[in-house]
Amino acid sequence: MSEIKNITEKIRKFNEERDWGQFHNPKDLAIALNIETSELLDLFLWKRSEEVNTDKVKEELADIFMYAFNLADKFGFDITEIVEAKLRVNAEKYPVDKAKGSSKKYNDL
Repeated sequence: MSEIKNITEKIRKFNEERDWGQFHNPKDLAIALNIETSELLDLFLWKRSEEVNTDKVKEELADIFMYAFNLADKFGFDITEIVEAKLRVNAEKYPVDKAKGSSKKYNDL
């Protein structure tokens, strides 16, 4: 079993033990994911990167990953597959010879 599938199964089991599946519909998972990303942003507000509490960053990232994995699991998505597919799409949009060292959006390259 891949590490991603293994961690997804652990998250699923954790939720099942607490009967939280009833709350984990796709809409609410997407909202929770957005809230957690906002909590991550809040850690950086008005601070330089070196001032940020990295332990808190880890906690918020873990929450973000868990909600994202939950959402993928609800739809039956294979995380490795969808990330690799997106990387292929982005490789076409952002070819190295045009995008390297640039922060421009693909349609401005």
